[in-house]
Amino acid sequence: MGYRYTELLKDLKEITGEGGYFPGMRSGFRRTLVQTINELSVLKNKTETTGTVNRRKFRFSFIFLFVFIFPFAGVNAQSWDFGAFLGGSGYMGDLNPVKPLEVNNLAYGILVKRSFDPYWSLKFNLQHGKIEADDKNSDNSHFRERNLGFFSPVTEISLQAEFNFLKYIPSISRNRFTPYLFAGIGMVSFNPKVEIDGETYVLYKYGTEGQSLSKPYKRSAISVPYGAGVKYNIWGKWTLGGELGYRTAHTDYLDDVSGKYPYPAQLASDNSQYLSEIRQGLADRSLNQTGVPGTQRGDYRKKDTYLFMGLSITYSLFSDKCPVVD
Repeated sequence: MGYRYTELLKDLKEITGEGGYFPGMRSGFRRTLVQTINELSVLKNKTETTGTVNRRKFRFSFIFLFVFIFPFAGVNAQSWDFGAFLGGSGYMGDLNPVKPLEVNNLAYGILVKRSFDPYWSLKFNLQHGKIEADDKNSDNSHFRERNLGFFSPVTEISLQAEFNFLKYIPSISRNRFTPYLFAGIGMVSFNPKVEIDGETYVLYKYGTEGQSLSKPYKRSAISVPYGAGVKYNIWGKWTLGGELGYRTAHTDYLDDVSGKYPYPAQLASDNSQYLSEIRQGLADRSLNQTGVPGTQRGDYRKKDTYLFMGLSITYSLFSDKCPVVD
């Protein structure tokens, strides 16, 4: 039978033992693998005395072992990843309909990720940033005349599925980098404001499109994050990632702009003429008072979008030593 098989069997027993290199292997795979190796040991001993029939069985068992068992043995290498995100935030909506990569404020966050195998993981994400836009900075003359603007904090909590294009486990896989895609579901909170003449107005409180002051629009909404990135194993269990992710928010009020200019009666307040005047001034901020009641104030899209773009750093924790993954 020769030195090759004897030494290989010895190595296989060490690999599949409790202290071996495949601790993340499913118990079913481990039992099948151990059973196959035990049969190989018996066959080896018999082959040394009985000849070709058992030798063929021995070789067939080796083929079965490497073709059907080993390719799946290490795919369940699992880890917990903990990390942080730093980058920028941006917005697309009624005040910025055409610049998808406009980032103008700092964003940051934390993440916890469960990696199920070299390809798939599930990520819990908490991110915070600020979005803003101002018509006076627009290239569009109509927007400059409209003269609307806002800024708002955005805080998102989400659950995202992540797919690696290449087999990737930091410090274990031979691939030190991989591009990836992600998508998920989340919730975002926001609170659009505007500063005029040194005074800050919380816009939802004024019903700038004629909403009832007792029933303002909600300042939280479902969000759908999606995007792409690249991650690189910089050292040991540390991974550096860069990504761009958009979020479709199920609201059209990230910017406090959605429908049409309200009629004066919709902005009237029974208790305060001063409040009515403020509401009218916030509703129509056009330079020449061109906001005709009943005409479109924003665009016709019913959902605003925001984005996070930046770098993440993560550290992976494994329960035991794992095998090298091709």
